[in-house]
Amino acid sequence: MKYLHTMVRVSDLDKSLDFYCGKLGLENVGRFDIEEGRFSLVFLAAPGQKDAQVELTWNWDAEELGEGRNFGHLAYQVDDIYETCDRLMQAGVTINRPPRDGRMAFVRSPDNVSIELLQAGKPLEPREPWASMANTGHW
Repeated sequence: MKYLHTMVRVSDLDKSLDFYCGKLGLENVGRFDIEEGRFSLVFLAAPGQKDAQVELTWNWDAEELGEGRNFGHLAYQVDDIYETCDRLMQAGVTINRPPRDGRMAFVRSPDNVSIELLQAGKPLEPREPWASMANTGHW
C-alpha cells in the first residue's frame, strides 16, 4: 500500500492556490481540467515531497461547501514555526492557534480546512508575541 493524496474540495480555486502555494509554500505538481465533468483537479506538494500530495478539487458550478470537522486537518512540518506564522500573518492569514509552545500552530484555508503546522525537531523556546497570543476562532 502507498499513500497517494488527500482530496479537499474548494469553492474558489484562485483563492485556494494563493493560500496553499502563494502563502503556505506548496508547489503545484499537476493540474487537470475535466471539461465533460465540469471540474478541475490541482495536485500540490511540499517542495521536494511529491509523494505526499493534496488534491484540490474545484467544481465549476457553484455549490455550498460545509465545514466538516470529521475531516480533521492537513499537517506540515516547518523549519521555523515562528517565521512561518509571521509570514502567513503578514500575508493576511489568521493564526487560529498561535505557536505559544514553539511547537504547534493552526491556520485555516479559504474553505476553512484546518492546517496544522509543526516545528521540525525540538520545540523552539516560547517567545512573544506568540507566547501570550490568544486563539482566534477554532481549528
